Amino acid sequence: MSHHHHHEISEKTVSYLLISFIINMLLSVVEIIGGILAGSIALIGDALHNTSDAFSILIAVVAFKIGHRKAEGRYTYGFRRAEIIGGFVNLILLFIAGIYLAVEGIEKLIFPQPIDGWIIIWVSVVALIIDAATAKLSHHGSEHNTNLRMVFLHNLADALGSLGVIVSGLCAVYLGINRVDGIIALLISAYMIYQSVMAFPKVVAILMNAAPEGMDLERIKHELKKISGVKDIHHLHVWCISEDAVSAECHIIADDTDIISDVTQLLNNKFGIGHCNIQIEKHCKNCKHCEF
Repeated sequence: MSHHHHHEISEKTVSYLLISFIINMLLSVVEIIGGILAGSIALIGDALHNTSDAFSILIAVVAFKIGHRKAEGRYTYGFRRAEIIGGFVNLILLFIAGIYLAVEGIEKLIFPQPIDGWIIIWVSVVALIIDAATAKLSHHGSEHNTNLRMVFLHNLADALGSLGVIVSGLCAVYLGINRVDGIIALLISAYMIYQSVMAFPKVVAILMNAAPEGMDLERIKHELKKISGVKDIHHLHVWCISEDAVSAECHIIADDTDIISDVTQLLNNKFGIGHCNIQIEKHCKNCKHCEF
């Protein structure tokens, strides 16, 4: 299967994302204040998850801005990996917040405290409206870009979380049941921990220069050997600079250096590898560069 590049984010979409980030951060502040006043850990949990998603939006924007900077000085590959580093930090914070929320949710279940259901309901209704609006903003271009698609899906999840918190408030107001607040908090916590754990291996793989998921190195070798003049391939490495930028290097045994253009074209067209470092050798004896 070919590895296709993701589409770049437009300047217009970046403006939408910045608006979404600001709105989400303001919403998180309101939810935290409301959660403290109402005594609702579910509302605070929704705020924590919303904050994480807001930072995901910010990471997408920063990645777009930094990613367009040209390589300079020691940073010969440019700054595109800033997105991955930011995502790595965000996942760790999301996991820690999820654990904190789980502890607080369990305590609320064991020792339920009175909560102000009306504060919870009204703040959550506002949150639901804002989550729906930011989902609409982030949907612009999400069908063509992985980062935007994830932001869009996270905003939809936030909207569902707000619905859950509204249910908690309704149960407190009309049924006098406060334990639902702890249950909703645990559900939000489980989702946060699940998100961080599931995304963690992919981020680590990029930081460890692993080949993209689904990239078959043996197939790459097989396809390269079909090129006329290629006798053998070794020292093949494929890795990701960022989520959508794939690089490769290899040593090819051949008599004619003119095949380099054919090799790079094949790697780009069939496997989505944009940056290639090809070394032509006439034989492979005591190749000291092939230790990895």
